[in-house]
Amino acid sequence: MSSKLLLPLLLGTALAGCASVGPDYRAPDIPAQAAWHAGMHGGLASDAVAPALITQWWRQLGDPTLSAIVEQAIAANPDVRSAQAALRQARARRAIAGAALAPTVGVSASGSRRTPAAVGGGGKEFYDASFDASWEPDVFGGARRGVEAAQADMEASAASLEATRVSLAAEAALNYVQARALQVRIGIARSNLESQNETWQLTDWRAQAGLAASLDVEQARANLEQTRAQVPALERSLAETQNRLAILMGEAPGSVHARLAGSASIPGMPEQMAVGIPADTLRRRPDVHAAERRLAAETARIGQAQAARYPGFSLSGSIGLESLALDTLANGTVTRSFVASVASTIFDAGKREQQVAAQDAVREQAQAAYESTVLGALEEVENSLAAFARSKERQASLLAAVNAARNAALLARQRYASGLIDFQTVLDTERTVLTLEDTLAVAQADGSSSVIRLYKALGGGWTPAAASPQ
Repeated sequence: MSSKLLLPLLLGTALAGCASVGPDYRAPDIPAQAAWHAGMHGGLASDAVAPALITQWWRQLGDPTLSAIVEQAIAANPDVRSAQAALRQARARRAIAGAALAPTVGVSASGSRRTPAAVGGGGKEFYDASFDASWEPDVFGGARRGVEAAQADMEASAASLEATRVSLAAEAALNYVQARALQVRIGIARSNLESQNETWQLTDWRAQAGLAASLDVEQARANLEQTRAQVPALERSLAETQNRLAILMGEAPGSVHARLAGSASIPGMPEQMAVGIPADTLRRRPDVHAAERRLAAETARIGQAQAARYPGFSLSGSIGLESLALDTLANGTVTRSFVASVASTIFDAGKREQQVAAQDAVREQAQAAYESTVLGALEEVENSLAAFARSKERQASLLAAVNAARNAALLARQRYASGLIDFQTVLDTERTVLTLEDTLAVAQADGSSSVIRLYKALGGGWTPAAASPQ
C-alpha cells in the first residue's frame, strides 16, 4: 500500500486519540452533616459499622427462622431475577458500545455469468473473493462517551440489583415480625378469654347464690364475647401476612403456615447498635450509588450528542482475488482498494444543537434525582434512629403498666368474690389488662421493626464491591 493511502489511515488513528468532546464527569460531593441530629440514645452509638455485621444484619436478631426466610427471599424472589436480567442486559449493551470502537472485518465471495447484449453472444463466468475491513475513527470521542455511559449504566444496574435485595430483606423481616406479633396477640386474647370466662362463671355462681345481680352476669358475658370477637380479625390479618411472606419468598400463598406454627415470639432488640456517620451511610447505600451512576451516564451522553455535531470520518479497504474460472481463483488477479471519506451535515435546522440541549436537561434531571435520593436516605436514617431510641423507653413503661394491671385484676376478682367491691371495677381492670398486653405486643413488634428499618436505612444487606462489576 502506497504512502499516500497510508496517510489517511495514520491521520484517522491519530485523531481518534484526541480528547472527547463534552463535559468530563466528576462525582458530586456528598452533602451530609457530620453527625446525626437524632442523637445517640437508647443504646445507639456513633461507632463505625462493622461490614461483616451489617452485610447479613438479620442474623443479629437471633432468630434462625427469620434468617432462613430472609435468605430465601433474597435468592428466590422474582424481583431479584428481574434485576439480575436487567444487569445482564446492561452488560451486553456495554459490550455493544465497546464494539463501536473496533474495526468491522468481513469476507465475501461471488460467482456470476456475464452475457453480452448482442444476440448469440457467448457468456463468460466471473468469480471473486475478498477480505473487507472498515473503521470509523472516533475522532471527537462520541463512541468513547457511549462506552462511558454504558459502563455507568451497567454499574447503576448492579447497584439497583443490590438495592432490590436490601429492600427484600427488610420487607421479608418486617412481615415476619408482623406475623409473630399477630400470633402473640392472638395468644394474649385467648389467655384473657380464659380469665374472663372464669370471671363470668364467678358472677353466674354469685347470681345463683343471690349475692350478685343478673346485670353483673350479662356484663361479664358481654366482656367475654367482645374479647372473643377480636380473635377472628387477628387470625385473618395473620393469614394475610403469612401469604405475603410466602410471595416474598417466591412461593405460593399458604406455604409458610406450617413453618410459623408452634410457639411464637417476637424477635428482640439489640442492647446496643453502631450507626456510624452520615457520609459513611450514604456511601454504603446502593440506591445512592445507583443514582450517582445514572448521573454519570447522562453526563457522558452529552458528549455523545455534541460529537454528532462534528464531521464523521470513515476508512474502508478491501483485498481480494478475481478469476474467470473457479478452479483458478487461488491464482487469480489480486485486487485491492482503500477509501477514506468524511461527511458533515451543513444544515439540519438546529436539530443536533437541540439534541445537546435536551440531553443536558436529562442530565439535570438525573442530578436532581441524585440529590433527592441523598436527602431521602438521610431522612430515612434520622426517622429510624428516633424510632429505635424511643422504642425501648416505651416498652419499659408498658411492661411496668402490664404487671401493675395484672396485679390489679387479680386483686379486683378476689375482692369481688368477697363482696368488697362492685363488678364494674373487675370489668375495668380486665379490660385494662387486655388493652395493655396487646399494646405491649404491638410496641415490641414496633421495636423490632425499628431495628430492621434502621439496618435498611444504613444500607445493610449487601456488599459494596458487588455493585462495581468489571
